[in-house]
Amino acid sequence: MHAFPHYYTVKADTTTDSVVKLSSHNLPELESAPPTQFGGPGDAWSPEDLLMASVADCFVLSFKAIARISKLNWHSISCESEGELDKVDGKTKFTKIKNNVHLLIEEGESLEKAEKILHKSEAACLVTNSLTAMVELECKVIHN
Repeated sequence: MHAFPHYYTVKADTTTDSVVKLSSHNLPELESAPPTQFGGPGDAWSPEDLLMASVADCFVLSFKAIARISKLNWHSISCESEGELDKVDGKTKFTKIKNNVHLLIEEGESLEKAEKILHKSEAACLVTNSLTAMVELECKVIHN
């Protein structure tokens, strides 16, 4: 790992009648538009969708790292992140995020160990650690 601080740069470009083009060095371009709740077309990633994608992705990547270090034998993980957007003190913000996680572990692995690793993953997620929203974890661990 590189020494901190790390820097990440994304560029957003648009015109008056087009979607927003998101780009970053050596990455595929993404298109973004407002969600339907804000009058958008509903056929492109929105900032709200991208934030929830970042939460789910960061959780799963944190889990993979911690599971590897903990030597947990697992087969698959799925994290669905749902954010509640509301008005607080006149500002629109995410107030609650729920991560619904399903983890399939190998037969013989400890369910308690797997759940402990899931909770460590939640605590290690740099995205949710950077937000003010309350984060809730609901997990289901099953054997293969």
